[in-house]
Amino acid sequence: MIAAHGAFTIRREYPASVAAVFRAFSDIEAKARWFAPPVDCTNLIREQDFRVGGRERLSATWPGGRVSDFRAEYRDIVENRRIVYVYDLYIDGRKISVSLATVTFESVGAGTKLTVTEQGAFLDGYEDGGARERGTNDLLDALGRSLNA
Repeated sequence: MIAAHGAFTIRREYPASVAAVFRAFSDIEAKARWFAPPVDCTNLIREQDFRVGGRERLSATWPGGRVSDFRAEYRDIVENRRIVYVYDLYIDGRKISVSLATVTFESVGAGTKLTVTEQGAFLDGYEDGGARERGTNDLLDALGRSLNA
């Protein structure tokens, strides 16, 4: 198969202001507290230029030697409302997917409703099997923990 496609939407509510949740995405130090591999990795490269046209990268060597490399470009940013970015994901130097992600922020009472929608193209036989959605859920769990810390 040349390309397979998938999409998902995840909604979460956090007991933090929209500005605090948005900052968890826009500030490199705040994002580093939750947007990270779930295990100890080495050779970590973390870069973030949070602006329209800016790029983000998170590369890491996992236990056992596998290297993951997330490379994103921001396409639309509306402070405290929306972030849209595209990203390529590489495993051991091989591009396995290209995705479009949209993150929206809505005030709900004293908290924030966060909605993440992702549409992906999985390349050259890579079988996702729901791994991307599970990984995003894990990251959003970590986001919640970082907001409560």
